[in-house]
Amino acid sequence: MGPQARVVCSLFFLLQVLAEPTENSDFSLAGDYLLGGLFTLHANVKGIIHLHYLQVPKCKEYETKALGYTFMQAMHFAVQEINNHSSLLPGVRLGYEIVDVCYVSNNVQPVLFFLAGEDYLLPIQEDYSHYVPRVVAVIGPDSSESTTTVAHFLSLILLPQITYSAFSNKLRNKQNFPSLLRTVPGADHQIEAMIQLMLQFRWNWVIVLVSNDDYGRDHSHLLSERLAGRDICIAFQEALPTPQPNQEVTRQEHERLEAIVDKLQQSSARVVILFSPDLSLRNFFREVLRRNFSGVVWIASESWATDLVLHGLTELHRAGTFLGITTQSRPIPGFGEFRAHRAQAGPPTSNGTTCNQECDTCLDTPKSLNTMLRYSSQRGAYNVYAAVYAVAHALHSLLGCSQTGCPKEVVYPWQLLWEIKKVNFTLLGQRICFDQYGDLPIPLEVVQWQWDLSQNPFESIATYYPVQRQLEFIRNVSWHTPNGMAPVSTCSKDCQPGQRKKPVGIHLCCFECVDCLPGTFLNKTADEFDCQPCPSNEWSHSGDTSCFKRRLVFLQWHEASTIVVVMLAALGFLSTLTILVIFWRHFQTPMVRSAGGPMCFLMLVPLLVAYLMVPTYVGLPTVSTCLCRQTFFTLCFTICISCITVRSFQIVCAFKLASRLPRAYGYWVRYHGPYVFVAFMTVFKVAIVVGSLLTTTTSPTTRTDPENPEVMIPSCNANYLKGLLVNTSLDLLLSVAGFSFAYVGKELPTNYNEAKFITFCMTFYFISSVSLCTFMSVYEGVLVTILDLLVTVLNLLGIGLGYFGPKCYMILFFPERNTQAYFSSMIQGYTMGRD
Repeated sequence: MGPQARVVCSLFFLLQVLAEPTENSDFSLAGDYLLGGLFTLHANVKGIIHLHYLQVPKCKEYETKALGYTFMQAMHFAVQEINNHSSLLPGVRLGYEIVDVCYVSNNVQPVLFFLAGEDYLLPIQEDYSHYVPRVVAVIGPDSSESTTTVAHFLSLILLPQITYSAFSNKLRNKQNFPSLLRTVPGADHQIEAMIQLMLQFRWNWVIVLVSNDDYGRDHSHLLSERLAGRDICIAFQEALPTPQPNQEVTRQEHERLEAIVDKLQQSSARVVILFSPDLSLRNFFREVLRRNFSGVVWIASESWATDLVLHGLTELHRAGTFLGITTQSRPIPGFGEFRAHRAQAGPPTSNGTTCNQECDTCLDTPKSLNTMLRYSSQRGAYNVYAAVYAVAHALHSLLGCSQTGCPKEVVYPWQLLWEIKKVNFTLLGQRICFDQYGDLPIPLEVVQWQWDLSQNPFESIATYYPVQRQLEFIRNVSWHTPNGMAPVSTCSKDCQPGQRKKPVGIHLCCFECVDCLPGTFLNKTADEFDCQPCPSNEWSHSGDTSCFKRRLVFLQWHEASTIVVVMLAALGFLSTLTILVIFWRHFQTPMVRSAGGPMCFLMLVPLLVAYLMVPTYVGLPTVSTCLCRQTFFTLCFTICISCITVRSFQIVCAFKLASRLPRAYGYWVRYHGPYVFVAFMTVFKVAIVVGSLLTTTTSPTTRTDPENPEVMIPSCNANYLKGLLVNTSLDLLLSVAGFSFAYVGKELPTNYNEAKFITFCMTFYFISSVSLCTFMSVYEGVLVTILDLLVTVLNLLGIGLGYFGPKCYMILFFPERNTQAYFSSMIQGYTMGRD
């Protein structure tokens, strides 16, 4: 006989052994349609010892599981309720075949038994569309690892499988597991409930301990993915050693557990999340108690959140606060009495040959399970109860049942699977309707472990709703801390308002607090690690959480500096107006004619207009005031400077060049050379001003005061200094020319000698303008506006009083010198002196 033949014979033998009938058994019930049940009545961490022998695992040698017994009785109760008291399947009787899977040790044999037909054979066919296996659906198993193994087999013929406790997210993949459904939400909801729990108590520094198997690795990986961007960091993650089947601690395991507890004690994290089967945690918690490690919040995954064996460890309450994520406890009317009655009835008859029937010790209720069942709630039983009812509703729809009866027709697995996916009914107040992933989004609960015998050992403190993805607290947590307050588990203390986080190390939760610099603020909703700059018109102090409006500083009428400058301008305007009147009344006198005659009025009128432009420097700049500053004001000033320049040139021509270049002087006089020159300079200045306006904006802008960043200084444009240099360049050249001509004519007669007055005016203007431009290039404060206006007013006063003042003085106080005879004598004396 070849190897393949021996394997086929072995499988055939196993199927026959599993198929041996057992009378009066808790594991088998005859019926028109059978349900397969896979439950963990015994458990071992990893049943690998039996792999060395060609035999079925001896589950009775493993530890008894009260929770698995509760799940099995929930299936019994649901089937009995449907058969006896329900109009759901009238005339049809449900049966079951239940197998103890021993956690993960006994999965393949039961699946082969369920897939086999009435002849105990599993045929190899090309098409299983019309194949009828032993059972119409399978309920279970509980662990994700066992569920994955079973689902791969059942998916081959689309035999419906409804698991009641497998949370792994891998099971949502309908391509790999097309026939699998769950009466629990996926692991991502369990993880989300944990994250919201941590966010509620502001725990952002946690430790993750996992079992060294697919369950631990998958859940920790999912947790890491969900924590991304949630401001929660994992201080470190460790894998717990896999214990021996007999729970004895080896030297290597003891050293590993010691190293993990050492790391826990040295860490500042006070929250520990454990993804592990309960059997892998017993030796760990014994080591925790031996090292007297306490003050920690232990967050349990659903695999051990309501484990009574761990709860019963002596002095475990000293280790800290235990919180667990588990399925919602939904009482089933009558189930408590049913479970107690079944347990007190004693162990069923066993044929002693197969693991599914060998339960002579697991139901020794008076000695081993009575206490556990008394304190164990019905938590999780509803999931099994709902799974059975889902199959029943699908059968009702598939068979076309009425209120009085159901036709007993052949049911193919794929037909029933399609109907189960479509069920939609209410069971004990809960809507039973599978989503696109085959999950039932029933609520989860956060439970706290209690050790008060008068209370439920697992008291619900919060409920998580998968559809809303929201955690709602229903009562306060009793913290096992000296002050009764929630433990703090953060790598770094929270920063004060206005402080940014400066990362320290690789974890975002570990940081230093640094004050935001002036001009920046911290917007925690946007970024806690970088301060955002304030808008250009706002500012902030160091450590501010928001910006405030910068204060606009400009010349205002009530300020002392403005009052002084305006008074000077008013004095200049009145004095210029007085000069204009005096010159008008003495227009025909030699003194006025020697000062320029009609050209004097060409100078005085622009001076008056320039004084009238002084108010445009006071107040907040606008487009109109900026235009006045950059056009009228500068044009008026240019006309005055042009007149002074041409006047100084004319004096030199009259006394020195007239005799040397009489023809040129004749043209100059005949064609009104002075006025042509002034007009030309004015047009040229207009071109400069227009070009400057076209290249720069006239809209007012603001700039920051370099000495006080809280202050904004409004100005006519961003390139005010450049515009000032362009506009005054022509005036500066004219002032230099006027100074030069005046210096050449310094030896002229006294009445005609205006050189010293023109020299004074031009020198003052040149020095003040250059000084102002130099000051503006190195300083940008509010003082610039004040000095700009002050220098302008002083220049106007210098022209008006410096040039016209002495002549008015002579006209008013020395009239005898304002005669034609006096001027003729002065010229004659100057000529004779030159000869």
